[in-house]
Amino acid sequence: MKTLNQPQELRYERKFLITDYSYKQVEQMLKFHPAAFSEIYHPRIVNNIYFDTFGFQSYYDNVDGEKDRMKVRIRWYGDLIGQIEKPILEFKIKNGLLGNKESYTLFPFQMDENFSKEQIIIALGDQKIPQFIRNHVLSLNPTVMTCYSRKYFMSADKNFRITIDHNLTYFRIGYDIGLIPSSSIDHKSVVLELKYDSAFGEDAIGLGNLLPFTMTKNSKYLQGIERIVF
Repeated sequence: MKTLNQPQELRYERKFLITDYSYKQVEQMLKFHPAAFSEIYHPRIVNNIYFDTFGFQSYYDNVDGEKDRMKVRIRWYGDLIGQIEKPILEFKIKNGLLGNKESYTLFPFQMDENFSKEQIIIALGDQKIPQFIRNHVLSLNPTVMTCYSRKYFMSADKNFRITIDHNLTYFRIGYDIGLIPSSSIDHKSVVLELKYDSAFGEDAIGLGNLLPFTMTKNSKYLQGIERIVF
């Protein structure tokens, strides 16, 4: 099993939480944008389990606007429930508006209402994952599971990438409670993320100004915590 333990280079990630336009309207705006965005990948369902400390340090770092912060999650694509064949452990690292990820492939595990710590222990069983990484993840608690639909776009010059997420769903999850089937579904919001290397910062300003959206501070993890935990 391959371990993807090489961190990505830092890049800018600008987020837009859109509530005034439908998902289809946002997609059409991209297709008619002067940067000539086109779809580059087939649509996918994205699923995440987010982990945090007992004191919710990751959540409060985000709320308090800490410049340097990190989120830990397990991500997979496709079906939310059942045998998860290709899960990925991700450490999402933020330094202001710059971000990168360090990723590790995991062993398959079962996701259902009987979710427990044993499932994560199984997933972390690959010996290629450093022991300190396993210990750190097992010291945290699963708090929120998210699921949403995502499409991927790239500008004609290939300098800018955009993802559009909709049908955002949040679930409560924990070692002591398992997976709670009841959920919070956000049918109204669309989340657009603009991603680019720091070399294209000036061009990104002009590109963003041609979109009728306002850049916002948005975190699906923060939204999930506030919707179903606090």
